[in-house]
Amino acid sequence: MSDHLTTDRTDPTTAFDCPSCGTSSAGGQRDHCPQCLHTRHRDSADPCGAPMAPLAVAVHGPGDWRLIHRCTACATLTSAPVRADDHQVALMALAVRPLAQPPFPLGLLGRI
Repeated sequence: MSDHLTTDRTDPTTAFDCPSCGTSSAGGQRDHCPQCLHTRHRDSADPCGAPMAPLAVAVHGPGDWRLIHRCTACATLTSAPVRADDHQVALMALAVRPLAQPPFPLGLLGRI
């Protein structure tokens, strides 16, 4: 299992066909599906071509949101910038998932 995080280096001028939901987007700076946020592992360091699932949203600064993806085959992590046409509800659902599914019972918070 790879534990490194790389920046997705896909060619931004080619069409993108989603491996998860089948959405097709032509041209522009598209490296992930604008609907379900999935992508395909095409990183130049290890291009295995397998589907990659969105794992999290990272915020590096004001207006600088990035999607973190994990390859379903080799577990490599990549990061790609959030695009203006990405599905807003899908982004917010991904961003709040840690709050909705905490790693401990929420009842323990009252005891702190």
